Amino acid sequence: MVLLVEIAGWAGAVLVLAAYVGVSTGRLSGGSATFQWLNAIGATLFVLNTWWHGAFPSMVLNVIWSIVGFSTLWRIGRRRTSPS
Repeated sequence: MVLLVEIAGWAGAVLVLAAYVGVSTGRLSGGSATFQWLNAIGATLFVLNTWWHGAFPSMVLNVIWSIVGFSTLWRIGRRRTSPS
């Protein structure tokens, strides 16, 4: 179990870093679904890792971070499915 939690933490770090690098280099837009997926999934994996290690301030931050990402993805999905 410890190994899975550590893998989740590192995978979360890679995803959030990929989102940041993508926006910083202009390869991704902050409003894109790809950017939001990277952040939302990365933050969710961080939640598991930080909860396991008892790092509750970081866990709360990442809970909020993932809620923002998934909420934005929901809005993006609604825009795509609503008639013009």
